[in-house]
Amino acid sequence: MPFPGKNGNSSFQRLVLPLFVPALVLVFWQAMSELGYLRPSILPSPLAVAKTLAALVASGELPTHLGISLFRVLQGFGIGTTLGALLGLAMGLSPLFNRFLSLVTGLLRPIPTIAWIPALILWMGIDEGSKVTVIAVGAFWPVLLNVFQGVRGIDRKFLEVGKVLEKGPWTLLIRIILPSALPSLFTGLRVGLGFAWASVVGAELIAASSGIGYMIMYAREVSQPDVMMAGVFVIGLTGLLMDALILRLERRLLRWHKGWEREKG
Repeated sequence: MPFPGKNGNSSFQRLVLPLFVPALVLVFWQAMSELGYLRPSILPSPLAVAKTLAALVASGELPTHLGISLFRVLQGFGIGTTLGALLGLAMGLSPLFNRFLSLVTGLLRPIPTIAWIPALILWMGIDEGSKVTVIAVGAFWPVLLNVFQGVRGIDRKFLEVGKVLEKGPWTLLIRIILPSALPSLFTGLRVGLGFAWASVVGAELIAASSGIGYMIMYAREVSQPDVMMAGVFVIGLTGLLMDALILRLERRLLRWHKGWEREKG
């Protein structure tokens, strides 16, 4: 039996229900720590992690490292998504161009983003350029593939109507192709942002002197598991918030899309 509310989509389901499993995990984790089943030197209790997190925020250490990582993500994500969207659009519009690049993209796409880190450090050093490039690579492929599929999946009836009305290529692109590909673009942006965030942390774990990944690695070296777990929690929370921002933007721009109409209904 659904909970009260329009189509079962009540405030309880939207706000409270998602918190149930995390709360259950935290309670179980704290209980195991209190009973002595978990060693604090290996896995500190949630309360200990929360105290450490508060101390890191108060000292300014965590905001500093997090701000550096976010700035790197902003740069790499912007570069990767722009290139991915443009190339995906070109490949979707031109079968000849798609065939021209199919072998190269097929070879490069399966390579894990983190596998590029040693080569980029060798080519570009451990400065910001290598980290931003890793992030750009992480964001590039999801956007390219989703934009490509979005363009290829456009209903040909719309294009035929545009041609019957004697609309030019530029009008078809702006009024039909791009709006039709927007849902796929946002899917690529959400996936690409997750890869970009994971990429910056991976790059900082290997070669960095600042950033949230560096903070976690340094905490491991000096045996501070509470700092490690606080950093891991912040990574997850930040990723969740960034995804929520893109989802909110998508909801505002795609109110006309049938997917959002079904959600509101």
